[in-house]
Amino acid sequence: MTSPLTAGPAAAPAGAHPKLPLRIKLAYGAPSFAGAGMAIPIVIHLTIFYSDEILVPLGFIALVKALARAFDALTDPLMGWVTDRTRSRWGRRRPWMMIGAPFAAMAFVMLFAPPESLNPSNAAVWFALAYILYYLFHTVYEIPHGGLGPELTLDYNERNVLFGWRAPFLVAGTMAASTLPPLLQGAFGSVRAGYFAFAVIFGVLLVALYWNLVAQVREREDFVQRDPNPLVPGVRRVMRNRAFRVLLAVYVAGSITGAIPGLMMPYFTKYVLQPENPDQWLAIFLFVYFGTGFLCLPLWMLLARRLGKKKAWLISFIPGTTGSLMIFFFLGPGDLMATAAVLMWAGSAFSAGMFLGPSMQADVIDYDELYTGRRREAQYNGLWSVMTKFTVIPSMAVPLAILATYGYQPNVVQSDTVQMVIRAIFGLAPATTSIIAFVIALRFPIDQRVHEQIWQSISAHQRGEYAVDPLTGRNLPPPRDRGIDEDTGWFLDHFSTGELRRVLRGGPSTVLVTASLWAVGSLVVSAAAAAFTYREANDLTVEPGVLAVLAVLVGGFAFTAFCFHLFRVRAAWKLQGAGIARELIQNHVAMTEFIVNPEQDSPDGRWIEEPAEG
Repeated sequence: MTSPLTAGPAAAPAGAHPKLPLRIKLAYGAPSFAGAGMAIPIVIHLTIFYSDEILVPLGFIALVKALARAFDALTDPLMGWVTDRTRSRWGRRRPWMMIGAPFAAMAFVMLFAPPESLNPSNAAVWFALAYILYYLFHTVYEIPHGGLGPELTLDYNERNVLFGWRAPFLVAGTMAASTLPPLLQGAFGSVRAGYFAFAVIFGVLLVALYWNLVAQVREREDFVQRDPNPLVPGVRRVMRNRAFRVLLAVYVAGSITGAIPGLMMPYFTKYVLQPENPDQWLAIFLFVYFGTGFLCLPLWMLLARRLGKKKAWLISFIPGTTGSLMIFFFLGPGDLMATAAVLMWAGSAFSAGMFLGPSMQADVIDYDELYTGRRREAQYNGLWSVMTKFTVIPSMAVPLAILATYGYQPNVVQSDTVQMVIRAIFGLAPATTSIIAFVIALRFPIDQRVHEQIWQSISAHQRGEYAVDPLTGRNLPPPRDRGIDEDTGWFLDHFSTGELRRVLRGGPSTVLVTASLWAVGSLVVSAAAAAFTYREANDLTVEPGVLAVLAVLVGGFAFTAFCFHLFRVRAAWKLQGAGIARELIQNHVAMTEFIVNPEQDSPDGRWIEEPAEG
């Protein structure tokens, strides 16, 4: 009897893949309790802890967050590439989860346990080191965890169930992290001791739950044995996926202000609403927001099954967007119960994104397999992370720098101007990007019917037959029957179609020059950004401004581009002596343009209709 975790991708007709045992769903979802529990104090409490308790200047906190997330964004796609290429008796994903979780736990404890002897300048250095280490090891376990989920089941609705089981753990961890710190601070008599106890508790939970996942879940053997793909060509092919581009654009738009709600809620509560006990009210607000999301989870699961993922997803935009607008236009000092009501309304959709996003991303990866013949869950997850983490940097750092610029001072009554800035950042900015994301989300093309057609076409390719792309209606040959061998096709994808056309006109040396110029230019921009950041932040007694944070963002993008083009320079050197025939390059260019442009027909028709036999 075939195990549901070892069945091949086309082992059953689309919509009829075996269901996962409950213990697998629980083991996969349980680590999210600790992960979410650790994320909440980092996103919500960490900034105000270091600014108001440890007295590290806001500008340095902003700069460190930008630096750490830029580094984190660089390591995400690298980790995706590494885990996809890992070969061990434990599989591709589980070894990294087993290693990454304990180191992340230690860095988390370090983050919330700065020695009391440190002055603000030395505490800023401690914060920077702990913050960077935490996100480094978070990447080591989180990217493989995210890559494992889409592999466990290939069924459209079963994926909702798998990620739906993960959602209660996320919400429960979030609620625990929202309410536990004040209780621990009261029990241990100080803010520092309370956070230290919290960090130890959730660090231990993280290790225990991830090691349980490693022990309980087995990876699909057919996926583990598949050939990996090169890093740069893999990135290029991911970005050709039309459905992925739409989904990515939605999350990039949302991530521009994605960190603002958690970052600004403590400041909004303490300095705009001005209750007598801001920490207690913050815990109440968080409990109301996440608790409502938990209670509404079955409703969103039902809507997703009845209406489909896309329609449920679009509906979920409404509470958050309108709630953010209410915060800006209607809430002010003393409006505590009104704020709780608004957060209850906004939080009703919180749990929808927890399972709909990963489930839809898994469907997008299936569409990629139709074109490439390969499964690349972790690489998709890594690219998803790198784009959203770079774009989230402004929302993690720029608001803090803006507050510092407008005269924010810790633990005092803020001016009317600072209060207005807090309201605008907390309410108006997220509402604006949410509306933009909603408009983009209308273009997402995959529903249950399309997903079933995708798997029917993948099955046809595995039988060596032509198959229909359900998004364009065009016939596609199997990946191994496209006029060029697979290894050569992947190698040529180090270069754009424009660069390959120049190779046909001027020879392989043209791409060596182009790739080298891009690499050098990216390195120069990165170095210039680093020099500017150092000049702005080398004196820990002076607040770095917004420009230093933006320089980190530009420098991070540029250094990522440098690494990308460095791989291309290496491939360009190899191309000099590869002796690839002109006809193969022409076939590759034609097929690539055929894939990228849905309106374009193949120049000779060979990829439009299956050739007649005989």
